[in-house]
Amino acid sequence: MAAALIWILLVGLLAGLGDAEAQQTTLQPLVGRVFVHTLDREAALRHPEHVDVPPTTPVTYHAHLRGHPDLPQWLRYTQRSPHQPGFLYGTPTPEDRGRQVIEVTAYNRDSFDTTWQRLVLLIGDPEGPLLPYQAEFLVCSHDVEEVLPSTPASHFLTALGALWEPGELQLLNITSALDRGGRVPLPIEGRKEGVYIKVGSASPFSTCLKMVASPDSHARCAQGQPPLLSCYDTLAPHFRVDWCNVSLVDKSVPEPADEVPTPGDGILEHDPFFCPPTEAAARDFLTDALVTLLVPLLVALLLTLGLAYVMCCRREGRLKRDLATSDIQMVHHCTIRGNTEELRQMASSREVPRPLSTLPMFNVRTGERLPPQVDSAQVPLILDQH
Repeated sequence: MAAALIWILLVGLLAGLGDAEAQQTTLQPLVGRVFVHTLDREAALRHPEHVDVPPTTPVTYHAHLRGHPDLPQWLRYTQRSPHQPGFLYGTPTPEDRGRQVIEVTAYNRDSFDTTWQRLVLLIGDPEGPLLPYQAEFLVCSHDVEEVLPSTPASHFLTALGALWEPGELQLLNITSALDRGGRVPLPIEGRKEGVYIKVGSASPFSTCLKMVASPDSHARCAQGQPPLLSCYDTLAPHFRVDWCNVSLVDKSVPEPADEVPTPGDGILEHDPFFCPPTEAAARDFLTDALVTLLVPLLVALLLTLGLAYVMCCRREGRLKRDLATSDIQMVHHCTIRGNTEELRQMASSREVPRPLSTLPMFNVRTGERLPPQVDSAQVPLILDQH
């Protein structure tokens, strides 16, 4: 029975592995270009083709690089809620060229089904001309999930093309404002997190964009005024851009290479203006040491002697106080003390019997003592009552 159960488990595991292998997808991201992949809910739920996926079915995902607990550094995952699609997005760097395998696990929150799919990323170099002119915009009216689909991104490029020189624009990077240190907005309708969109082109910047990024515009932004914009804002009203956060990068002019220092032999060349110090004469530091130690000790000793004179030698004393007191007062004081001592001696040596009031069953009027056999409760308190 146990062998049959183990065989059934192995068959189910192999079948699941076979299904997982069938869900492998190959993608080709490009270095320096934004990569966006939408996680398909229909494929994750494994519904037949003739059955529609209920839009209310909640699905969450967990993606990681194969053999690692997290995604690669250039790749991010986001999903606003279990009822909305998830996205894998990012921009690969030249160091990320090659093959990377991303494993995605989907969880059906209604039926608790779990599916697994594999994304094979073949990262290569882009074709076509270089894009040395790059601009980054902060779009305050959208969240990152609203810009990742292809339709909003193409609308943004189309609207931005009217502000740029004629040429093809391409998306280079999309980053949430929260990843740049932005604050989470208040839960008020119309408040968005914001998203940074980086665009590149082979055509130079237009005069309008150069004016927006000029020092005069930055000075106006620092004073709380809108920047200089000499052209019509074609991005409004669909995209509300913060023109004070526009940055332009021109990579058409190569940066000068840093000069590599040439290592020498470690010997300084002869310098006629350099005068090395001469040998210093020997010095005796005994005197300095004695002065440093003895002077504080002498000062402390003088202070101690002065304090002792004030505390001990400046007191009046008993003899001086007695001489300053009159004879009558001294006799009166000594008499009081002597009388007090005499009374104390007399009190300690007298023999007085115990007061009768302290004895048990004592009658105050007659002075009689009742025998202990008599019930004291039946004795009248006043003897005249008999």
